[in-house]
Amino acid sequence: MKKIQWAVTLVLAGMLSLAQAITLPGPIVSADWLAANQSEVQILEVRGDVASYVRSPEFEVDKKTGKKMLVEVGGHISDSSLLDFKKVRADRMIDGKKIKYLIPEKADFEKIIQAVGISSDKPIVLVPIGLDISDVDEALRAYWQFKVYGEDNIAVLDGGMAGWLAEGRDYAVSPSTKTNGNWTAKAERKELIANSEQVASASKSGKVNLIDARQPAQFFGLSKRDYVGAYGHIAGAKELAPELLAKTSKGALYFWDKNTYNALLTANGINPKSPAISYCNSGHLAAGGWFVLSELVGNKSTKLYDGSLYLWTLEGRPLVGVPLN
Repeated sequence: MKKIQWAVTLVLAGMLSLAQAITLPGPIVSADWLAANQSEVQILEVRGDVASYVRSPEFEVDKKTGKKMLVEVGGHISDSSLLDFKKVRADRMIDGKKIKYLIPEKADFEKIIQAVGISSDKPIVLVPIGLDISDVDEALRAYWQFKVYGEDNIAVLDGGMAGWLAEGRDYAVSPSTKTNGNWTAKAERKELIANSEQVASASKSGKVNLIDARQPAQFFGLSKRDYVGAYGHIAGAKELAPELLAKTSKGALYFWDKNTYNALLTANGINPKSPAISYCNSGHLAAGGWFVLSELVGNKSTKLYDGSLYLWTLEGRPLVGVPLN
């Protein structure tokens, strides 16, 4: 009888623990929400500039207002973990060719995330630097990869570390020591990844939105990245410039609301409800377009073209742009 009572007690305790587990409000969380629930989540700061994690932030005083203003992001939220963005993507073999900038294999991504101390028992909140859309897209790229490998209990801090500091919240600069976590990757969600053949089909048919998430000069073929083999964009693509994806407030970047994104997409000739593929030069900025459509607008028929124009032009596929003198 005592064994039965003990078993019942364990089951009830487990049910109570589940009932008390914090629920993320959506794909983005505010600084207020994070501050109120900090001990209930795992905070993972995604940085290309890893040195900034232990560097003090820089402020200056506005001579007119006397207010302290953030100049340079430094430090991190207490008890957070650090994910080096340079380790988020990997070289992989495709059709006998070594391709850069791709999502790591399932086992490799799992090891990367476990190594920074992330486990499966609490929600994950990703924190970008939040000063520039490129660094915001670093966190969104990591978010997409988590999604590909089955993680749904995840969100991004709106405003990033820049917003956190601009609001005068506490920060730390000492290195964060973490033991390995037990986060487990699930089966790959292939529906989130577009390959070159799917992109070519979308370009030809016009039935799928092709979204170019690069700067206008690159879209029109006036400039390009060194690792992209041609100038211009994929035929049929519509541009969604990265600077349109967020608004600036007190030096930090924040997401627009759903209605604004719907209006922006429509104004750019993109049907927010139609299937879509987001691409850029390598798959970094494309994460911003994917996140806006899939997570904020709610179009779950959105894919990210991993490898993007680096892979497309490496395969000898064509781009179109304006004539150059």
